[in-house]
Amino acid sequence: MKVRVLVSLKPGVLDAQGRAIEHALKDLGYSHVQGVRTGKQIVLDLATDDAEKARALARELCEKLLANPVIEQYEILV
Repeated sequence: MKVRVLVSLKPGVLDAQGRAIEHALKDLGYSHVQGVRTGKQIVLDLATDDAEKARALARELCEKLLANPVIEQYEILV
């Protein structure tokens, strides 16, 4: 089963890369851009057909390795 994990910085945590992208877009003439936040997507191929087991395993992987729970949040899409 494929599981997507979306990891992003928590609100209030400075996103330097997002700010750099925002400034570059404005320099290119996209003045309507009000803010940019960046993140990462991780696609896991798990050996299970049980959606709840897949979600639980993905949550465990996020807590142990894929996300830094101090500054990042994550969303699991099964």
